[in-house]
Amino acid sequence: MKGSWLYPLRTVLRSDQGIVLRSYPFGEADRVVVLLSPNRGKLRTVAKGVRKTKSRFGDRLEPFTHVDLVVYTGRNLDTITQVSVIEAFSGIRSNLDRVMAAGTMVEVADAVAQEEENSTRLFLLLQRGLRAIDKGGSGSDLISSFLLKMASVVGVAPALTHCASCGRTEDLDRFSLAGGGVMCSSCRREGSVKLRPGVVGYLSGLATSDLTLLPPNNPELSIEAMGVARRFVEHHLDRRLASLTVLDG
Repeated sequence: MKGSWLYPLRTVLRSDQGIVLRSYPFGEADRVVVLLSPNRGKLRTVAKGVRKTKSRFGDRLEPFTHVDLVVYTGRNLDTITQVSVIEAFSGIRSNLDRVMAAGTMVEVADAVAQEEENSTRLFLLLQRGLRAIDKGGSGSDLISSFLLKMASVVGVAPALTHCASCGRTEDLDRFSLAGGGVMCSSCRREGSVKLRPGVVGYLSGLATSDLTLLPPNNPELSIEAMGVARRFVEHHLDRRLASLTVLDG
């Protein structure tokens, strides 16, 4: 017989892990903590009393932190009963540029993650991205590379080595957000933008390189590549990336 007032459901405790994406106040002393779990996708949990000075959770539930959890299943939100840090990524918080880069990564992960869905690839990409920042990376190339890889993980990777319309591999000098990537001059469509020489190859290198072994930086190409990667992801998310608005200045 299912749970009722006569036969209540037993509390279910489970272990999990995740990277903290964000949190927000809940009630007078609690916080809702949103995490990305490799096995369960986006988790919305409650940390009881975490806003109190003497909270037993301390700073273990700060954004960007990779944690191990024990939670019990509630009617609407799971409640965290234990938490320990797996990776703190403390180097991220020592520099504003690193915080901005990490903020972009968790913002995009938060936007694409789904609840109760295996998210191993998404989790591992975010983990690699945060590790790269923690080791000192923070430039626009790292963000661009992450955004392009994220697009691939969710199945909307832009065409970068061939025309998205006809498949041609030469004379690729335009990019179309709606068209799905680079285009040759013969297939250019309304809304496509002309790219300066070298940008297509630069984007392709960022998309395929390890986040800790990016191609040599080219300042001129880097700026344009960042614009393309950012606009492409924003187009598919149908939203602006708030963490990157500082670049608009």
